[in-house]
Amino acid sequence: MAQKILVVDDEADLSKLVAHHLQKEGFEPLCVCNGTDALKLLAKQPVALVILDVMMPGEDGLQVCRKLRAKEETAALPILLLTARDEESDKVVGLELGADDYVTKPFSPKELMARVKALLRRSERKQSAAGYAYRDLAMDMARHEVKVAQKRVALTAKEFSLLEHLLKSKGKVLTRDYLLNTVWGYDYFGTTRTVDVHIRRLREKIPLLAAAIETVPSLGYKLVDEE
Repeated sequence: MAQKILVVDDEADLSKLVAHHLQKEGFEPLCVCNGTDALKLLAKQPVALVILDVMMPGEDGLQVCRKLRAKEETAALPILLLTARDEESDKVVGLELGADDYVTKPFSPKELMARVKALLRRSERKQSAAGYAYRDLAMDMARHEVKVAQKRVALTAKEFSLLEHLLKSKGKVLTRDYLLNTVWGYDYFGTTRTVDVHIRRLREKIPLLAAAIETVPSLGYKLVDEE
């Protein structure tokens, strides 16, 4: 499933242009024209990144940026500012408020897409280093532990590794052979039935995964994207 990117800008033509290029790059753009609507949308559904215009009527981009950084659920959300201002002080203010990058108008759509992809790569690296989250489930890589609704779930080393691969490849089909090779190693002499057994154990130990881990006939498994 395509990553969702929120575009917040009161210029309709510019929003359409950005949305067009995002779609060409395989993303799913969501567009709103003011900061209030942006905050409402983000409270209902997660996105991978926000492209946020600074100069807007009502709540401007800097105010929205400040509010997003103040909330735990959006504190690490990648934010790219769009600004018509070219003064260094304005850029510094935006970065100090927590923006990850900025692009000055007028901008090259090609450059904007490159910045978007770079931010998403950085975000994914940070997430994988710290851990993963899925609904009420949190995986802490440093502590090597999994919690569901703040309660620790005891997993074996192989169950933990299997869950890690499902989480980092959310929405993608992972074949049994791939999982067998990556979790157990190329020199493992077991069969793909081993994968099925461990998937069953994950579903039993973590009920929210019972339906979330889908069996793909003749191929393997995938963890469905969060709604």
